[in-house]
Amino acid sequence: MAPKAKTLYVCSSCGHESAKWYGCCPGCGEWNTMDEVFKAPEKAKTASKNSSGGFSANVQMINDITCDGEVRHKTGLEELDRVLGGGIVKGSLVLLSGDPGIGKSTLLLQICQYLGQTLKILYVSGEESAHQIKLRADRLGVNTENLFVLCETDVQIVSEHMRAAKPDLVIIDSIQTMNLPELNSSLGSVAQVRECTNCLMQTSKSLNIPTIVVGHVNKDGNIAGPKVLEHIVDAVLYFEGERHLCYRILRAVKNRYGSTNEIGVFEMKDNGLSEVENPSEMMISGRPKNTSGSCVACLMEGSRPILAEVQALVSTSGYGNPRRMANGFDYNRLAMLAAVLEKRAGYFMSNCDIYINVVGGLRLDEPASDLSVALALISSLKDAPIRDDVIAFGEVGLGGEIRSVSSCEQRIKESARLGFKRCIVPYHNYKNLNAKIKDIIEIIPARTIRAAFEASI
Repeated sequence: MAPKAKTLYVCSSCGHESAKWYGCCPGCGEWNTMDEVFKAPEKAKTASKNSSGGFSANVQMINDITCDGEVRHKTGLEELDRVLGGGIVKGSLVLLSGDPGIGKSTLLLQICQYLGQTLKILYVSGEESAHQIKLRADRLGVNTENLFVLCETDVQIVSEHMRAAKPDLVIIDSIQTMNLPELNSSLGSVAQVRECTNCLMQTSKSLNIPTIVVGHVNKDGNIAGPKVLEHIVDAVLYFEGERHLCYRILRAVKNRYGSTNEIGVFEMKDNGLSEVENPSEMMISGRPKNTSGSCVACLMEGSRPILAEVQALVSTSGYGNPRRMANGFDYNRLAMLAAVLEKRAGYFMSNCDIYINVVGGLRLDEPASDLSVALALISSLKDAPIRDDVIAFGEVGLGGEIRSVSSCEQRIKESARLGFKRCIVPYHNYKNLNAKIKDIIEIIPARTIRAAFEASI
């Protein structure tokens, strides 16, 4: 008699397996993430031998392995190529995720027009019909003859098409709609997503075909499915941005073939996504003149300096418990800066409501943005506008001091290129600056927050 399938409970957050159900996952501590799956009994495996009696897998010295260099396919979008590290690597498996309606399918269909000039592309859709894809392709102007559409949800049939047609690029939209008939679990479950991704990975690596997989996100903004899904693929890209805003940010959180610090900026238009070649100019466009509570920050996204406007509003609270709200800035960091300003600099905000907003949908995760946020808070509190041609960056310590930051010269050059006349930098950064940098813009070193604010008005 054949053995029965084994019932397991797998955490959708971390992939922890258990023989019984738990309300709280023993692996990661998340609640209500244990899903029931049926695991088929594994067949006994024996090591295979070749005709000479030896094992089929050979051990090689690292110096004996030849490497002709990685082959990358340009996508036609420089912003996407930058995030990928220079293009799509042959044989790589890339996971693209983002909120519904953010533009994932639009982006992938757009690059098919450029890649279709030299490559054969297989577009696999489990969510849309061929007619729907054709309508979107006409709207985006995609009419290449090397684009082939397959509407299928069986991952084994998809793998057979990949082996038979041998395309140069495969796009799977999306992995949550793929299924493996051998598994009894439903579509989008932990087991289905994991095994389907594993099957596509083996096919992609064996045929040296680059594959881009679209992944959905859950209500928390994380990729739906087990955490091991991100470990299987070679690169994980997040498409960020508010659905009601026109700007989109593409960010890499894992990349085996490039940096994870680069971002790409796009603008959603009627005919699809277009690249934003100068994000700094876009982020600070429309900035109000002679208005208190506004300061420009400069943050580094990989090798690219980007300028962003920080807006602050400090008003007297009408309740006993003042409010603290931050959009695009860490809430705990805001509370710390407010405490430092009150304790070390003498700007009392304990009875005031504080609101912080970063224009353009960017998120200031870098400590170098502390000084800009602090200056915006003081400007709103004192109702004293900061000069329009002033930019500031630096990390604020608990003692009220301004600490040095990295890539200071790159930030200054970007500020001068966009027309800023005065730059407030940490004192320790100023000592190490090149003399030529000091000639292109007025640079003011600051040791404390109060000195920085006096130089900015």
